[in-house]
Amino acid sequence: MRVQKAENATKALEFITSRGVKLTNIGPEDIIDGNLKLILGMIWTLILRFTIADISEEGLSAKEGLLLWCQRKTAPYREVDVQDFSHSWSDGLALCALIHCHRPDLLDYDKLDKGDRHGNTALAFQIAAEHLGIPQLLEVEDLCDSARPDERSVMTYIASFFHAFSSMGTSDCIFITRVSVFMGNADQAETESRRVENFADLMQSVWVIRTDYERRARLLLANLEEVQNQWAASVFTGVYIDAKEEQSNFNTYKQTTKRTWVTERQDVITLFGNVQTKLKTYSLAEYVPPQGLAPPDLDDAWQRLLKSEAHRSRGINAEIRKIKEDLRKKFADLANAFEKRLHVVSVELTMIEGPLEDQQQAAKEIQKKIPLLSEDLAVVAAAEADCMAANVEENDYTVFTWQDLEFELELLVQNIAKKISFIDNQIVSRNMTNLTPAQLEQFESTFRYFDKDETNTLNQMEMMAALASLGIVYSDQDMDFIYEQLVADYGAVTFEAFINLLVGITEDQTTPDQLLESFQGIAHSKPFVTELDLRLAHIPQTAIDYLVKAMPSSPNESGEPEYDYASGVGVNAECLTAFQELKLGKKHKFVIYKLNKETTEIIVDKTSSGDYDAFLESLPEDEPRFAIFDFEFEKEGAGKRNKITFFSWSPDGSKIKQKMVYASSKDALRRSLQGIALEIQGTDYEEVNYETVLDKANKGA
Repeated sequence: MRVQKAENATKALEFITSRGVKLTNIGPEDIIDGNLKLILGMIWTLILRFTIADISEEGLSAKEGLLLWCQRKTAPYREVDVQDFSHSWSDGLALCALIHCHRPDLLDYDKLDKGDRHGNTALAFQIAAEHLGIPQLLEVEDLCDSARPDERSVMTYIASFFHAFSSMGTSDCIFITRVSVFMGNADQAETESRRVENFADLMQSVWVIRTDYERRARLLLANLEEVQNQWAASVFTGVYIDAKEEQSNFNTYKQTTKRTWVTERQDVITLFGNVQTKLKTYSLAEYVPPQGLAPPDLDDAWQRLLKSEAHRSRGINAEIRKIKEDLRKKFADLANAFEKRLHVVSVELTMIEGPLEDQQQAAKEIQKKIPLLSEDLAVVAAAEADCMAANVEENDYTVFTWQDLEFELELLVQNIAKKISFIDNQIVSRNMTNLTPAQLEQFESTFRYFDKDETNTLNQMEMMAALASLGIVYSDQDMDFIYEQLVADYGAVTFEAFINLLVGITEDQTTPDQLLESFQGIAHSKPFVTELDLRLAHIPQTAIDYLVKAMPSSPNESGEPEYDYASGVGVNAECLTAFQELKLGKKHKFVIYKLNKETTEIIVDKTSSGDYDAFLESLPEDEPRFAIFDFEFEKEGAGKRNKITFFSWSPDGSKIKQKMVYASSKDALRRSLQGIALEIQGTDYEEVNYETVLDKANKGA
C-alpha cells in the first residue's frame, strides 16, 4: 500500500538525517512518485557525505583532499597532469597511473599506447572492476567523448579508488611491488623504504604548508602597508565632490578589500597552526617563522591598519565638515555683499534731484550698473548651487538666499525703469504748454493706470481703454489706423505719443463740442444758420455782425446767405469759379479741391481736361481731397448722359486729424456747389474706379 511505502521511505530519510545529512525539498512522496531530479540530488548528497566527505589529505578534506591525493600519486608520471575532476581524466592515463602506483602487478604503464584514449580508459575500468572490486560507474564515452566530463560523476568514481587503496595498507602495496621486482627477499628494505617515504611525505607536506604560510603572510603584510602609505600620501583638494569620492572609496574598501584581508588573515593563522600541529604530532621541532612573519607580527600589523583606518575616517569626515563650513561662509559673504550693493543703488535712486534733464541722466547712469549686478548675482547663484550639491541646507552667516536677492534685483530694475519713465513723462508734460495742469495730471494718471506691464508704453487694447476712459471713442478701423500711425511715428505708444495724440484731439474737441451743440440748438438741427436764427436767439447785434463775417456762407435758392457753423472752414471764391467753368463752360473735365496749410479755407488744388484715368492719378494716396468730375457715360437705349459727380476722397493712409478736418469741412463746399447729380465716398481706389462710378451713375439715370 502507498501508506506503507511512505512509512518505509520516511524511516530511511530519518536515518539519513540522523547521520547529519541535510536533505532539502525532498519527502517520502517524492521517492514513491519517482521524482528523478530530487532523487538524484539526494543520491549525490549521500555520495558526497559517505564517500567523499571523509577523505582527508595533508589537512585538506573532501574535494580538495581527494584532488591532492590524486596529484601526489600521479606526480611521477610525466604524461599525467591532474588539475580537476573533468578533462584531466579523459585520456585514461590518470586512471592507469593510479592503478600502477598502487598495484604495478596489474598493468605495465610504460607499455601503454599513450595516444589510445578509449583503450587506456577501457583497460582501467576492466582492471578496477575485476581486481580491485571497484564497480564501473562510468562508460568509456563519458570520459573520452564528452566535451566536459561530469565532475561529480568522475569524483564519485575516483573516490572508490581512494577507499580501495586505503583499505589495502601501505605495507601490502610495497610488498606487492617488491615481490614483482625482487621475488620477496627484502622485508627489511621495504620497512626502511616505507619509513623514509613516510618521513619524506611528511616533511614535504610541512614544507608546502610552511612555504604557503610565509608567502601569504608576506603578501598580506605588504598589502596592509601599501594601503596605509596610500592614505598617508593622499592630499585633499578642498572640493566637496572629491572629498565624497574619497569617502565612497574608503567605504568600498571596507566592504570588499578589507573583508578579503580578514578572511586571508584567518586562513594564514590557521596554516601556521596546522604546521605546528603536524610537527608536534610527529615529535618534531617547532616551526619558527622568519623575523616579522610570526602571528604576533601579523596582529601588530593588523592593529596598525585599524588605527590608520580610524585616522583616515576622521580625516575624511573633518574635511567634509570643513568644506561645508567654507561653502557656507563663501555664500554668506557674497550674498551679504550683494545685498549691500543693492541697498546703495536703491539709496542713489531715491536721492536723485535737480533739473529734470539732470535727473534723467543720473537715472540712466544708475541703470548702467544693472548688467554688472546681474553678473554678480550669477556668482551668488553658483555659490548656492555648490552648497546644495554639498547638502548644505542651513546657514547661520546670512539670512539671504539667491531667490531673495534675485527678487530684490528685479524690484530695483523695475524701480529704475519707473523712475526713468516718470522723469521722461515729466519732461513731456513740462513741454506741453497748451495743456492745463489739470489736463496733464488727468492724462498722466490715465496713462499710468492703463500701463499694466509698467513698460511706459500702451498696446492697442490699453490705448483704446485709456481713450474710452477719457470719453474718446473711435471705430475699430479708425483705432487701428491711429495706433499704427503712432507706432510708425514714435516706435510705440509712449507717454509722449499719447499726450501728443490727446493734445491734437482736445484742441479740436474741447470748446467746439460745446459750441457746436449751441449752434445746433439755434439752427434747430439744420446744418447751417441764418441771420434770422441768430437774432431770434437773442444774440447781441455786435456778435451777430462778427459771426456773419467770420462764418463761411453760401446763398440759398432765395438768395439769402446760409452760414456754415459746423466746420469753421471757408470756401475760396476760385472754387465756385472753377466749378462754373466745368459745369457751364465745359472748360474743365475735373476739379480737385484741398484745404490750405492753415486748414482755414478750401482752395483749388488742380483743374484738368484729362480723362478718368488722369483724374484717378491726381488723387493722392495718403491725403484727403474733394473733387468734381463731369462724368459722361452711355446709357443703354437712352444715348449719352453726363452727371457732375462730387467726390469725397479720404484714403486709409491719411492721418486721422486730416480725415477729421476734411470730414467736418465737406458740407461747407458741398452746399456752395449747386447742380451736383452724384456723390461718391472713397477710402481706396477700388471704391472710385470707373466701373463702380458707372454702376452708380446708371442706377440713378
